[in-house]
Amino acid sequence: MQKVIPITSFFVFLYLFSYSQTKVDNITIVRDSYGVPHIYAPTDAEVAYGLAWASAEDDFKSIQENLLAVRGLLGEVNGADGAILDFFAYAIKADEYVNSNYEKDLSPEFRKVAEGYTEGLNRYAVLHPEEVLHKDLFPITAQDLLESYVLNLTFLSGVHLDIIKIFNQNIARYELPRGSNGIALNSQKTADGNVYLAVNSHQPLEGPLAWYEAHVESEEGWQMIGANFAGGMTLFVGSTPNLGWTHTVNSPDLSDVYRLEMHPTEKLQYQFDGNWEMLTPRKFKAKVKLGPFKIPFRRKIYDSQYGLTFKNKDGYYSIRFPAGVTTLKSAEQWYRMNKATNFEEFRKALDVQGIASTNIIYADKEDNIFYIGNGNFPYRNPKYNWKKVLPGNTSETLWENKYYPVDSLPQLLNPTSGYVFNTNNMPFNATAPHENLDSNATNKTMGYQTVDNNRSLRFQELIAQYDKVNYDEFKKIKYDDAWKSPAYSFSMSNIEDLFKLDKTKYPHLAPMLNILNDWDRTTGIDSEGATIFVLCIRFLNERLDKEGRTKEINVLKEEELVTALEKAQKHLKKHFKTINVPLGDMQRHTRGEISLPVPGAPDVLAAMYAAPDKKGKFRAIAGESYIQLVQFTKDGIIIESVNTYGASAKEGSPHYTDQMELFVKRKTKKMTFDKDEIMKNAERIYHPK
Repeated sequence: MQKVIPITSFFVFLYLFSYSQTKVDNITIVRDSYGVPHIYAPTDAEVAYGLAWASAEDDFKSIQENLLAVRGLLGEVNGADGAILDFFAYAIKADEYVNSNYEKDLSPEFRKVAEGYTEGLNRYAVLHPEEVLHKDLFPITAQDLLESYVLNLTFLSGVHLDIIKIFNQNIARYELPRGSNGIALNSQKTADGNVYLAVNSHQPLEGPLAWYEAHVESEEGWQMIGANFAGGMTLFVGSTPNLGWTHTVNSPDLSDVYRLEMHPTEKLQYQFDGNWEMLTPRKFKAKVKLGPFKIPFRRKIYDSQYGLTFKNKDGYYSIRFPAGVTTLKSAEQWYRMNKATNFEEFRKALDVQGIASTNIIYADKEDNIFYIGNGNFPYRNPKYNWKKVLPGNTSETLWENKYYPVDSLPQLLNPTSGYVFNTNNMPFNATAPHENLDSNATNKTMGYQTVDNNRSLRFQELIAQYDKVNYDEFKKIKYDDAWKSPAYSFSMSNIEDLFKLDKTKYPHLAPMLNILNDWDRTTGIDSEGATIFVLCIRFLNERLDKEGRTKEINVLKEEELVTALEKAQKHLKKHFKTINVPLGDMQRHTRGEISLPVPGAPDVLAAMYAAPDKKGKFRAIAGESYIQLVQFTKDGIIIESVNTYGASAKEGSPHYTDQMELFVKRKTKKMTFDKDEIMKNAERIYHPK
């Protein structure tokens, strides 16, 4: 357990003596029966203070982990894993960019919000020194928080993958598995004429990138129910009384790798437009916790005209990424999206172009639905293939920090089909086939993915069955947990061949194949076929990952399929003494003393990803997480939601595990903007300190 180090007595004295900026009596936090905070205050800045306070009460540790990384201190707290994030924050110059652009890029209005949130965290740290993870972390600044935005959103844009590839000596393009669903239906597709929205992001279930639910409401027009990540100054997904949206991670070409042409004899000189330029060295220094000790960690990197540069055994490579120079504005863009009251205002917020990646799926009470394959794309020279390693010796490949406007991105507004969706698939399958966008009409240098996944194909298969969808059918589609038939996977294009293995050729696998062939392709907790399939997918992915084939289009050899099935059989017999194992016996939703069977599997709509324990079971770690289901009706808005564990990440809280049973049973709780109802049913009403 991490030793807690009290913050300095001078910091405590300073805050207790001079604290007067925010009148906390103006801020009211109402905890509902599930512990979700409903935060009320006259101003947006005061609401932000209250959001910070409530968030810290529920998960101060995760907030600090995001901040420790941008301070270069996470390695001292979390060891080697933390040091990697320390190094990444240093490498992308998060502090330098934020500090030089804070006042220029952000409006005075939003800076008040950012500073109100910062003040709330600092005040909490003063009054709860036993929870502070490192003595040098507090006080923090608004700039520190914005640096954590830059760090996390640069990760979401996939830049870290290029860095990993360079250190692994592997420059071939690939992507990690991504998750999330967004679905919006308007009156053209719904049986009751209402508008439906499914906010269904797939994230880690715990930690700094897990969802935190809250309701914020100011007298300045900020009113929203939704969720954010640890340290989020606003909400990132959810709904207002007028509109709602969600995000799904996309995978266009948002970063570029360059191989530098180095001088044959002169150290650190590289050729650029016929001249020899010098690399600028940078030295990263940090400490890494190793048992009771803190070990120095050093790494040398460089800057070229292209940007961040690394040396490996194969040479020098630079990385250039628009995501890293625009995400300072992401916090204000989300704030503008939070405060939008109609589609025009929401669409104007997108022009900030602060959120450098992620799709957006939107719906509102005026019957509008909208999808955009969002991203910040520089004007690249079309003569080059930007998905490959680029020549690092010419200005022809050195693009400027100028990006295509939002209007040029693939998007759909109110298709006549009445629905839009995304499941991390290509933007060219986002509605009914006859209305989908033409991939040839999109600039090729943007590098949008052009493939589907099981979820996108399954969704289209389901939605096509209905002329009109009622709300129960909408929920049934959202919670669908089936692998389509024939089974499909981008990285394992012939995974259906698993079911076609010859039982006479492999008699030792005949009982396993019998179960698979009788399987209905669903992944409920009682399914034995799902258990075998989930294990096979896991073992195949492990093999592909080890061989660097994870995100290539692979035609699996029969031997690979047989080996995966043999491993699955061995695992089940070793840990369960039988091959007849219901999925819920193996796959568990666990926290503290509670362990529940949980349905779902990789790349089904109700996705679930799990990690093995020492007893052969698997603990859910990512996938289905915060879910919000919205109906815009003629009488207003109806919201239901659920989170993975509960409102609090603090062990001992009554809300540490109280949503787990709802979650595994695919049930929800009611949420409302009705203040009288919230107050009437409140578990606790109080002011922050």
